[in-house]
Amino acid sequence: MSAFSDFRSNMDWWGLATLLISVAAALLNITLHELSHGFAAWRLGDPTAKNAGRLTLNPIKHLDPVGLIMMVVARVGWAKPVPVDMRYFKHPKRGMALTALAGPACNFLLAFAAVGGSALIYRFAPLNHASLLGLCVLSNLALLGTGMGLFNLIPISPLDGSKILFALLPDRIYHTILRYERYVMIVMILLVVSGVFDTPLSFLMTHVLQLFCSATGMSLDWLLVSRNASVILNLL
Repeated sequence: MSAFSDFRSNMDWWGLATLLISVAAALLNITLHELSHGFAAWRLGDPTAKNAGRLTLNPIKHLDPVGLIMMVVARVGWAKPVPVDMRYFKHPKRGMALTALAGPACNFLLAFAAVGGSALIYRFAPLNHASLLGLCVLSNLALLGTGMGLFNLIPISPLDGSKILFALLPDRIYHTILRYERYVMIVMILLVVSGVFDTPLSFLMTHVLQLFCSATGMSLDWLLVSRNASVILNLL
């Protein structure tokens, strides 16, 4: 019993809470990202995602375990791709580009809303454990949403940015690239793990978040600090 008491007293509960919040924020961003792809495709005439049960808020339907881990650890990641059949689109390449754009756009909208919520707490709520928890949740949503949105706009197959860029390419080149995108994904994972994208993505994330903060009246420094509940707890 004493050993359990020692464990409980020494446990970093706020650190654990931060980890769980980060995982939950990653799941929400991934779910809404893929749901947006499927919804956009459906609205453009492709029922494939709807028939596959991907127009859902159930995160299990969209989850890619490796992509989730990358979201939590590296602040960038991916989900299980939503099936899309561009033959249903009236204008196939344009429809594919709009479908691809819907995912990152949703992440940015969620991040902006989270920064706005953080600004309200930061400016009007008393600083206590409840507001700390709220800031931690919203700042993680903002950072992960911004990171996922920017990462997926990288114009390398199979990321969303490539499908937006490839809409400008001739059909022969477009279909050739699509044929090999599963192999490029392996290379992308290796690049993410090796940290190749860390510096440029951090630079872009800082500027996008600063833009959101300027628009909402939030402090960027507080937004960055409050993603870790253990750190901000020491400021109380």
